[in-house]
Amino acid sequence: MTPPISTAPVKHQALPITALLLAAGFGTRLQPYTNDWPKCLMPVHGLPLLQYWLETTRKMGASQVLVNLHYLASTVEAFLKRPRFRNWVKFVYEPQLRGTAGTIRANYSLFAQSTLLLVHADNYSQCDFNAFLHYHQTARPKHCLMTMMTFDTLTPSSCGIVETDELGVVNAFYEKVASPPSNRANGAVYLLEPEALAWINEHPEAQDFSTQVLPRFLGRIATWHNDQLHIDIGTVESLLAAQNSRAIERSNTDALEVDDWEKMFVAHPIHRQLQSLLNT
Repeated sequence: MTPPISTAPVKHQALPITALLLAAGFGTRLQPYTNDWPKCLMPVHGLPLLQYWLETTRKMGASQVLVNLHYLASTVEAFLKRPRFRNWVKFVYEPQLRGTAGTIRANYSLFAQSTLLLVHADNYSQCDFNAFLHYHQTARPKHCLMTMMTFDTLTPSSCGIVETDELGVVNAFYEKVASPPSNRANGAVYLLEPEALAWINEHPEAQDFSTQVLPRFLGRIATWHNDQLHIDIGTVESLLAAQNSRAIERSNTDALEVDDWEKMFVAHPIHRQLQSLLNT
């Protein structure tokens, strides 16, 4: 007789941390502001959104970070080629978008033996990311191969809503349905173990993470709740809401000498455009 699966939290082996920051989106809902400036570099409290995520990954101890590029790729590439990101941040240009699972598969060798921090980098999050990692490494149920960050949304019909059991393990998804059962939403920030990455690598038919990967792991996805701030920077309203939030304490990278890219960024019209919107 096969013994039942243990669902008790246990301490897991701590693997190296790598990160994939998804930054290839068009930002269609942010037009006209994304006509010549990428969504992933939109200013939030005067700092490019992607820089917040890069600093977060470093604070979490990530040894390697990969950023995927597509729309306005040369602008994002110039941002990433600066000396402050040398030797620990890589980028890959996708002529055709692969989908999240496709990007993981195409770069599988970089992630295979690690815990992968997977982030949709058009989100803006304020929370204790080290607590998120600590939960995943020491307290998630033994049978779970990934941990999903959740948050409470004010617009549940526009989000992926999750239902969980008494251990906080996902047992149902409601992807942008008219009358979702709650406002507990998928924050699109994950920690994935090598077994989950191997499954993605072995299933080339899976491209979309939300609809083709997550459903295959129902019952094996732990959750960690962000009770501070989580904003999807997908609309002008949400971008302005991020500006009005409490500023995140800046890291030591801000003490580095101002370079040519930063001078260009400070002078870019996007700052004046956002300030004009804030003043209306």
